Amino acid sequence: MSRLVLDASVALSWFIDRPIAPGALRAKQFLARGGRAVVPALWRVEIANGLVVAERRKVVTSSETAMVLQQYGMLLTQSIDSIQEPIRMQRVVATARQFQLTAYDACYLELARDLQLPLATLDRRLGEAAALAGVTLFS
Repeated sequence: MSRLVLDASVALSWFIDRPIAPGALRAKQFLARGGRAVVPALWRVEIANGLVVAERRKVVTSSETAMVLQQYGMLLTQSIDSIQEPIRMQRVVATARQFQLTAYDACYLELARDLQLPLATLDRRLGEAAALAGVTLFS
């Protein structure tokens, strides 16, 4: 396995959580060993939102956010492929309904299904939906 679909929850854990969640650490090590992550276009916005929320909650400072953004920039260049083609809204809505997910999480699930790749997520509900949909979870 050389690629996986990377949920924003995992990538945010690398920079915000102390300690880093074990599943997130395994995904980070996978990328460090030359693996590639695939993300939907909304991933960048979700990362930005996670950082903004972390700042508001005083989990990180604005200067730490600036450093993290530089690190994400390097990750995007070295290890992450962003898929720009949007998933049809009808599919997103249908998947979100079927599995009681947000539309954002449905995008990750559909991307993993389309590419037949494992999904790395820390989101319990998304993980359960992936299992029900026949998508392998990265572990």
